[in-house]
Amino acid sequence: MKVCFVGGGNMAGALLGGLIARGHAREDLQVIEPDAAQRERLAALFGIAVRTPDGGVPAGTDVVVLAVKPQVMASVAREIAPSVGAALLVSVVAGIRATDLSRWLGGHPRIVRTMPNMPALIGRGITVLAATPELTAADRERAQRIMGAVGETLWVDDEALLDAVTAVSGSGPAYVFYFIEALERAAGELGFAPAQARQLALATFRGAAELASNGTEAPGVLRARVTSRGGTTAAAIAALDERAASDALVAAVHAAWRRSTELGDEFGGAQPSR
Repeated sequence: MKVCFVGGGNMAGALLGGLIARGHAREDLQVIEPDAAQRERLAALFGIAVRTPDGGVPAGTDVVVLAVKPQVMASVAREIAPSVGAALLVSVVAGIRATDLSRWLGGHPRIVRTMPNMPALIGRGITVLAATPELTAADRERAQRIMGAVGETLWVDDEALLDAVTAVSGSGPAYVFYFIEALERAAGELGFAPAQARQLALATFRGAAELASNGTEAPGVLRARVTSRGGTTAAAIAALDERAASDALVAAVHAAWRRSTELGDEFGGAQPSR
C-alpha cells in the first residue's frame, strides 16, 4: 500500500511513526510538505521521501492522507485534484466535510473522514472514521490500518457525528488536562511541592483511567465504590455537585460541538488561499 501524506505536521508524523513501527515499508511512504525545514526533519527522522507540492500526488499512490490546516484545505484539495487519480482519500482535517472535500477534488467519491485526538502522538489515541457510500471493504481496511497505527479506531455510519466526536474525544484531552491542572493546584495549596503535586495528579488520573478501562463496571459504579457515606470522598463529590461540575462539563462538550458545526460551515465555503 503506497501512502502519500499531504502535510507533514504532528499528526502526520505520528501516523508515519506508527506505520513504520508496524512494519510498513518506508519506500511506500511519501510526504508532500511545503516547508523546507520540516521536509528535512521528516526525511531525517523517518528515512522516507519528502517532496515539495509542485509535482502533486505521485503516480501509483493508493492512499492520500490529507493532514493540513482546515483553513487551507480548499486550496490544497484543488491543487492536488488533477493528480489524485483513483487513490483513496483519508482526511484527518478537523471541520472539513466529505461533501466539500469531494467538491474541491472535482467530485472524487472515495473519501474517509477521520477525527483522531492528541494522544495519537504517543500511539494511545482514538480515531473515529466515517466513510462515503462508495467505499469498498478494501478501502475501509486500508483506512483502518493507517489510523489504527496510532491507537484505537471506531467507525460511525453518520458523518454528522464527527462534530460530536470532535467535542468529546477530539477536544477531550484538554478537559482531562484541565482537571489535572486543578488537582495539581489543590495539592499545592495543601502543602505539596510542584513535582509532588504533579506526580500525585498524573498517577491518580492514569490509574483511575486504567481501572475504568480494564474492568467491567461503569464509571458511576466505581465512583460509588470509592465514596463511603460520610467520608472524605463524599464530601468532595458534594462540593462538586454544589458547583454543578458535571453539568459544566456537559455544557463544555455541547459548546465544542456547536463550534465544530460552525467551523464546518465556515470552512466548507472556503475560497482558495494559501
